Amino acid sequence: MLRENYATWRCGAHEISLARPRIMGILNVTPDSFSDGGENLSLDAAVARGLAMLDEGADIIDVGGESTRPGHTPVSSEEEAGRVVPVVRALVEAGAVVSVDTRHADVARMCVRLGASIVNDVSGFTDPEMVQVAADTDCGCVVMHWNQGGLGTHATRRQVLLDESRPSGSAQPRPVASQHRFTLPDQAPIMRQVMGFLGDQARTLMRAGVSRDRICMDPGAGFDKYADEDVVIQRATRSMASMGYPLMCAVSRKRFVGALGGEADPAARDAATAGVCISAIENGARILRVHNVAEVAQAVNAYWAVSHKDARQGFVSLGSNVGNRVANLARAAQLIDEIPLTCVVSVSHAYETEPAYGIATPVANAVAEIRTELHPLVLMGKLLEVEDQLGRIRPKGEKDDASRAGAKKPGSGPRTIDCDLVWVDGESHAGARLTLPHPRLGERDYVIVPMEDLMHDPERFLTHAGVAVTPREERVGQVTADLGEVAWE
Repeated sequence: MLRENYATWRCGAHEISLARPRIMGILNVTPDSFSDGGENLSLDAAVARGLAMLDEGADIIDVGGESTRPGHTPVSSEEEAGRVVPVVRALVEAGAVVSVDTRHADVARMCVRLGASIVNDVSGFTDPEMVQVAADTDCGCVVMHWNQGGLGTHATRRQVLLDESRPSGSAQPRPVASQHRFTLPDQAPIMRQVMGFLGDQARTLMRAGVSRDRICMDPGAGFDKYADEDVVIQRATRSMASMGYPLMCAVSRKRFVGALGGEADPAARDAATAGVCISAIENGARILRVHNVAEVAQAVNAYWAVSHKDARQGFVSLGSNVGNRVANLARAAQLIDEIPLTCVVSVSHAYETEPAYGIATPVANAVAEIRTELHPLVLMGKLLEVEDQLGRIRPKGEKDDASRAGAKKPGSGPRTIDCDLVWVDGESHAGARLTLPHPRLGERDYVIVPMEDLMHDPERFLTHAGVAVTPREERVGQVTADLGEVAWE
């Protein structure tokens, strides 16, 4: 373990590592949300968008069925449930970590029963029924600040009284001068209210039996707050993070972001959103709730890679059944070692294995232990490039990322090299491009046996990491022979 930050956010069956920033993709199934209302009203469109966000870099999908934009029309819990329940069910079945954005206790309870892992309550769990939902389940809880009466800071701006004296003998009237001499209101009264509310609600949840590591704070950017107040709150991110709870930055496309970036169109505020998110990360926020997952993920991944040392242990399964198979494994290891911010620590022996998953001929397999500072999805793209460099030919119609780590439908046929990212320290993910840990890792003899060259007792290691390991005699792709060392250096 090479990381310094071991904080986790416990959300149902998931333990979300906060050693690096996590992205929560916004999926509004509403006709009237302020920037994307009506785009995902149909079930098929909503599910497709949710799955696409996973491939773009989202760790969590936040499904909402009621707009909370200024001037919104509240909807009944029955109507909200009709919008969100089918979407939540489908995304949970696809393996996603799902959050439900609701203020209705019955909708929250229903979605958690269906497998939603997080309840994101804009009313901050002020409803006792919502507190009971949290107490009765093991879901993660997002406590958001929303004082619908406003923060009232128009009356708390710092004022400076100017000296009333004038040079003697001056007959000119004094120019009228404003007493407003600061660009932003006082931080203290604003943060007393915001942090006081968040702390009070967290304690309410804990008194009801909710463990501290399930609670996440959201200061509620844009919810009955002036732009000046939102900036004050963002500048106090470090203070909020010091409360000791996971902290969410949920500023995506908000009006104050538009004011900072000079953009009136909400859908055009993604670059400014990324800028505010990066500031929040640097000051301790770890969950970013955004609309444009792809753009924010690219910005955050680049920022994190150059600003934080964050090397992770990982394992890549290598397979070849064409040409000089062992030489193909060695060349693949060399190319992986050349990937930026990545190195190969060691490579197992090559092993002859029985054909599996429809492959007709025996395969030479090995496992490479790596260290990487790349986001797993970025690394997966680099592994696909390694396959391409070694002449991997994919059947017509097979996507570039099909049958990779997260293989829902394992490919078959000849391949010069197959690179599967099977495990990365502290990472779990679901999606068509990548699933971590690899969903078939525990059943593959041709992965577990080579791992014995790299560590003591890989079965125990994987079990501790939450991977169910199949008994040796029941595994797929049984090892039949040791083909010797893979001379990759």
